[in-house]
Amino acid sequence: MNIRSTLQQDVQGQARVRTGGKLLGKKIKSQYQLLLMSIPFVIILILFSYVPLWGWIMAFQKYSPGKGISGSPFVGFDNFIKLFHDDRFFLVLRNTLVMSILSLVTSFVGAITLALLLNEVKHVLFKRAVQTITYIPHFVSMVVIANIVITFLSPDGGFVNQILMATGIIHEPIYFMSKGEWFWGIHTLTVLWKELGWSTIIYLAVISGLNPETYEAAEVDGAGRFQKIWHISIPGLLPTATMLLILSLGSIVNTGYESQFLLGNSLTTDFYEVLDLYALNISFGSGQYSIGVALSIFKCVVSLILVLSVNKLVKKAGQASLF
Repeated sequence: MNIRSTLQQDVQGQARVRTGGKLLGKKIKSQYQLLLMSIPFVIILILFSYVPLWGWIMAFQKYSPGKGISGSPFVGFDNFIKLFHDDRFFLVLRNTLVMSILSLVTSFVGAITLALLLNEVKHVLFKRAVQTITYIPHFVSMVVIANIVITFLSPDGGFVNQILMATGIIHEPIYFMSKGEWFWGIHTLTVLWKELGWSTIIYLAVISGLNPETYEAAEVDGAGRFQKIWHISIPGLLPTATMLLILSLGSIVNTGYESQFLLGNSLTTDFYEVLDLYALNISFGSGQYSIGVALSIFKCVVSLILVLSVNKLVKKAGQASLF
């Protein structure tokens, strides 16, 4: 009896495999144009994202440009040990995490709030004007944005200082950009101003896709504007917001360095230097390329752990997850 049931299970399994193979073949045949169109992008992804990973070998070598990767001696995890014993590394890691979390929270909350407010605006021209004004900074170079911020905060005729002095709040100009403890706030507001409007696009698209009959039914039941936002709009945004949050957390240690480099100066180095700037300085400034690569591996591992951990927590909470 056991042999017969085993044979039946094998036959059923083979039948499922054949059926699955036929369905896969049909899908490939019906979508071959899309598959052909995706080939160049897959090749680009492999060439620029996976092929360069062989350079990670440098993190385990005492790399010398003259000897190259093939001639440089292996030193195991010595570069990682040197990295984690450097006090500067933890200072830079602190700056990276603080600025990333501040930017993530403000942009996340700000984008959702702006999208909800714009959705409630009934005057079409005003709504479009606000959208256009908030979108424009995204398309402006960070170099220009940083110069505008520095000019506005300048002690020599800067707009902010002039307003504060004219209203009697201060009697002498404030050197905003020379105060390291203020840099995180200035950087956060700058990034928020630049990206706020662009971040609202996807949330506005989600809200516009919600069933209008739900709002009508809530209005019939006596729900006010804020009640409709709280019970319909926000729950409708939650799955998309969760997805974007998971993706954003994956890049929390990959903040880049452009905005910090342009807004920072020698007086605020201890507050604006982030991991990418640290890697750039230690690699090309002091020639310690192996430690720079070790730092890159550290960032990738941390990003992967964050994405997997947050995705698992979200999945346990019953919300939409990446996988």
